[in-house]
Amino acid sequence: MAEYTNANIVSVAAGQNVPLTETAVNSKPCILHRQGAGIVTLRGLTNQNRALFRVSYGGNIAILTGGTVEAITAALAINGEPLTSATATVTPAAVENYFNIYVSAQVCVPKGCYLTVAMENTSTQAVNFANSNLTVERIA
Repeated sequence: MAEYTNANIVSVAAGQNVPLTETAVNSKPCILHRQGAGIVTLRGLTNQNRALFRVSYGGNIAILTGGTVEAITAALAINGEPLTSATATVTPAAVENYFNIYVSAQVCVPKGCYLTVAMENTSTQAVNFANSNLTVERIA
């Protein structure tokens, strides 16, 4: 299992990944992360045909001061492609009005291959992310 966090409030531009500044836990050689980056690499180090991971993200999001009050979205992304099945959408009533979000997905990595996962701001404007927590569990 691996857990990466960022307790700070960070402004994330549209289409960019949430930076993860601390490594709370990293007990698997098949899960790699560079401190401060938003991308986590999953490797298919296995004797089976594939390695299976559960990736989950929990945190708080809000519209920046000066932003447009509208629905905002964030999603887990695999190799830069946001997953529609792991997208959170909230509609704050005002700027700086935080909502808690949680998304999860199972990710299959073929033997000997690797892929990247990240939490991405899929909104059309910059969004504040706070208390970010990305957890990766190898489940098979």
